Amino acid sequence: MRLISLIALFLLTCLTGCNTEKGIEYITNLKAAAYFEKVESICNSDDGELWGLNLYGPLMLVDVDTRRIFANMPDSLGLLKQKDGIYTGIYPGDQVISNFAVTFGNTLFAMAPLPENEDNYRITARCLHGLFHCMQNKKGIDNQDYNPAHMNEPDARIWLKMEWKALEKAIKSESTVREQAIRDALIFRNTRREIYPYYTEDENLFENYEGLATFTYMLLASDSHDSYTKTLLEYLHRIYNFSFTHSYGFVHGALYAYLLHDYGFDFSTIDMPGIDLGERLRNMIDITLPEVSRDVAGSLAVNYDIEMVRREETERFKRIREGLHRRTSSFTDKPVVYLTLESPSFIFEPEDIEPVDSLGVIYKKLKVTDNWGKLNVSEGGCLVSPNLRYIRVPARSVRIDRNHITGDGWHIYLSENWRMDEMDNNYYIRKLIP
Repeated sequence: MRLISLIALFLLTCLTGCNTEKGIEYITNLKAAAYFEKVESICNSDDGELWGLNLYGPLMLVDVDTRRIFANMPDSLGLLKQKDGIYTGIYPGDQVISNFAVTFGNTLFAMAPLPENEDNYRITARCLHGLFHCMQNKKGIDNQDYNPAHMNEPDARIWLKMEWKALEKAIKSESTVREQAIRDALIFRNTRREIYPYYTEDENLFENYEGLATFTYMLLASDSHDSYTKTLLEYLHRIYNFSFTHSYGFVHGALYAYLLHDYGFDFSTIDMPGIDLGERLRNMIDITLPEVSRDVAGSLAVNYDIEMVRREETERFKRIREGLHRRTSSFTDKPVVYLTLESPSFIFEPEDIEPVDSLGVIYKKLKVTDNWGKLNVSEGGCLVSPNLRYIRVPARSVRIDRNHITGDGWHIYLSENWRMDEMDNNYYIRKLIP
């Protein structure tokens, strides 16, 4: 599986911090039942109107610290045990905890990792997000094999921002103004794809797989059209200056789906993972585009402050280059702790990701579970290699208390038969030889 596929597997899980091995205290069987009832009510209210089938089905809430499962239905193999109408068990330590569709006990479940602090909307949204991916899986359109690596290139970022500005204008407008803004957005979209033609399929796959999930949970979990619109645009503004490779598809597909939904598009007709949502919208409102979009994109972009966007991107690129050594020196020039990744589970927030050229990706905050135990980085960041084979954390103020190792801004709980050794001023996590 390519790098973006594995990283995207854990996006949208927006969890921070590690609250020790006690687990999440707010969740009980009674509380889990209340969440299941709420999600079922939302799904029944829609009752297949959006996607042609009721999204409700096997669903599990998971405590990421203890890996304890709270499920609404039993699994086929009887691994979960019923009590007070809730099915509980432990999710395997070598399996990824993520906000997606997972097979457990030979049953397809929607998995919703629980946030550290209780948040009704976030938990409900994660449940709907996971259920949507289950629906995709059942329809045979569950495809995560995409890699829009070009999305951090300056030209790609500029034309994506132009497209976003036009889509936001369309969402806020009506009638002919809306249609003209949509046409502008599609011209900017095609301009980017004319520059990077080999990434069109990757863009479509990302926008469909995650963008349609975002659209679905935001629409169904919102109590009004206004709140739905507000939530979507707030999400757009929040990721506006992110690293786009790992994040843009979550909102981009949702923007097109919002407009398609307003025009009465039948989403149940989507039967493949790589449809072009922009093309579907163009056909719905019969927009004619120029044969070569780049011929007209420049003049249209003046109306969307392209010079300001160019300045933003120039400054961003300058900051990245000037600060690269400063940001990476803690992981390259100084003593570090090395952790080899074998079968990791990553939990992080999209805004905490910062690619640093060939060195890999800096995660400002990150929680990882692997065979050697659990790592929680709350400050100072960590560097993950580009091949996802190892992690480095700064070896400042290292303290060892049995299986609990701490440093500035991070701590590790080691599994049994693992230890940390010092060698050449660096530290390595190793498995004891029997």
